[in-house]
Amino acid sequence: MNFITSYSLIRSHCIRKNGAVLFTQPATLTLDQFLTAAYEFVHPGYPKFYKMDHLAKLGFIATELLLQNRRLSEDYPANQIAAVLSNASSSLDTDRRYYTSTKQIASPALFVYTLPNIVLGEICIRHGLKGENGFFIFGQFNPQFMAGYVDQVLQRGAQSCLAGWVETNEEEYDVFLYLTEKEKKGEGLDHTSETISKLYNQ
Repeated sequence: MNFITSYSLIRSHCIRKNGAVLFTQPATLTLDQFLTAAYEFVHPGYPKFYKMDHLAKLGFIATELLLQNRRLSEDYPANQIAAVLSNASSSLDTDRRYYTSTKQIASPALFVYTLPNIVLGEICIRHGLKGENGFFIFGQFNPQFMAGYVDQVLQRGAQSCLAGWVETNEEEYDVFLYLTEKEKKGEGLDHTSETISKLYNQ
């Protein structure tokens, strides 16, 4: 059995970790304003954040809180730490912005983010994760797939896996990330599709 040892959610200008509300902002803020405020709250000292697109920023912030006070690369060999994410809109939000920019001068800064798996790259660079990774597109969050796939990744040699859902489309967004490890730490929860669904639907 594998175990969920931590999880984070970002919805409706509210950030939660392991069920506790850590940060909220007024609903009147734009997504850009909320993300900037969230970054200042987390205070990771990572200026590259400001160059990221919305998808990468959401994944970055959720991961910073998920791994707060943890350095996975000190607990496990970097090549045994996996990352598996999913969403519904791929990189469509940034694709639109990039297409708009091409009407004048195409933006190289936006072009970099016209693939959904770039958020994985940003997370892996930041936290030194060098294991298996993948990004999948579903119409909605699929806990059954995620439970089965992550378990397979761990069976193939990974010791831990960052997994979940990072979705954004214009001003709408929905983020749920969780960390699975082979060893139970603290009040670790059984890594099953039922547990994942329950945590996602909080």
